[in-house]
Amino acid sequence: MDQHEKFMQMAIDMATHGMNNNIGGPFGCIVVKDGEIVGKGCNSVASTNDPTAHAEVVAIRDACKNLNTFQLDDCFIYTSCEPCPMCLGAIYWARPIKVYYGCTRTDAAAFQFDDDFIYKELELPFGDRQIPMHQCNRKEAVKVFKAWKEKDNKTQY
Repeated sequence: MDQHEKFMQMAIDMATHGMNNNIGGPFGCIVVKDGEIVGKGCNSVASTNDPTAHAEVVAIRDACKNLNTFQLDDCFIYTSCEPCPMCLGAIYWARPIKVYYGCTRTDAAAFQFDDDFIYKELELPFGDRQIPMHQCNRKEAVKVFKAWKEKDNKTQY
């Protein structure tokens, strides 16, 4: 078993652990840096009543806390399933080197974990989505961005 298969098996074991202990759905994830696990998580949506507590998000939060940073430079993510759109966004913001995944989103859909409707929603204009989005108070909201631009002691990311 090579290193990637070993780490993927650990992510799969996290999925099994979470599922068997009724923490959440059958998804697990680990974050690795320099050959060491720096973050781990299993899907915790049901046990925490948090729709964002997907395995990847939980593992990213854990890794960032452990590394005391908001970016996962030089890290690898191993996840038991291809990331959903939310997790994919979190992964891009975290900026790891590479992501390895086990099951595909098609595999997940065969077991009623289907994110395809979200991918389709992203292609629609805001007003045509199942949850419509409307812009409001832009003039006031932009003032915060202008203040951020002028702020001297900000942390760039």
